[in-house]
Amino acid sequence: MAKVRKGLVARFVNRRMRRYWSRAAAAAPEAELSELRRQRNAARNLRHTLDELTFQADSRLALPRIGSTTFPRPQGTDWSWRPQAWRGALPVKGMAAVESRTMLGDEVTLFHDCRISELTLRQLRNTREADLAPFGLRLDVFRFDGSFLSLVLNLPDAACDGLRKRHLIRMDVIVEMEKPLEIFARLNVRHGPNTEQIVRELPLHEDKVMVEFDLAYTNLNEKRVESMWVDLIFEGPEMNQVTIRDLTFCRVPRAEL
Repeated sequence: MAKVRKGLVARFVNRRMRRYWSRAAAAAPEAELSELRRQRNAARNLRHTLDELTFQADSRLALPRIGSTTFPRPQGTDWSWRPQAWRGALPVKGMAAVESRTMLGDEVTLFHDCRISELTLRQLRNTREADLAPFGLRLDVFRFDGSFLSLVLNLPDAACDGLRKRHLIRMDVIVEMEKPLEIFARLNVRHGPNTEQIVRELPLHEDKVMVEFDLAYTNLNEKRVESMWVDLIFEGPEMNQVTIRDLTFCRVPRAEL
């Protein structure tokens, strides 16, 4: 009730203010100079405040909404997901000299074998008009004396519920780089004592970066699926900055043959 009353009062005051300034503008050609000077100063102060409000509103309304799970899904999708690092603000925004096995949030872990880490990993707010994900993840690599660098994403339990060999796991990525490098995605599915692995190279030369993992070519035991995760493996990352603007997953049953 208080919110309704506040809204009514705000609308009433707004109408009164518009009428006042409309009458002042109409009377300006004949107004006393002292009154006109006072009104001009008041109008300039008001315009500054309104410009600030408009700027802040345009900036916030143009950004993807925090928590958004909006992204295109293929027809027939029975599970889809955008990881938290791309969906919502993390308690720790970033870190420098990142050690191996360091987690950013609850779902992303950085692995490497560098003796001296010159790596930074941080979350950033997406602001581009084309962005659907509220946040992105940026990896800066300076001197790199290791042999491997990867980001591991733990997929939620829902990705494993009802998983069958006839499923395709689709991953869509929006990625930016300072200079070209190769990125591989490896899907890992643990079932009992075994782990199935499928590796795909991201087609970074294409406008739409998407890979599909076809479980039909694995020895998956559908009754014993326990967990699933994806490794993003960066080849030759030294002196590069990689920004992953969005990362989404879909699970789609393959059409029956």
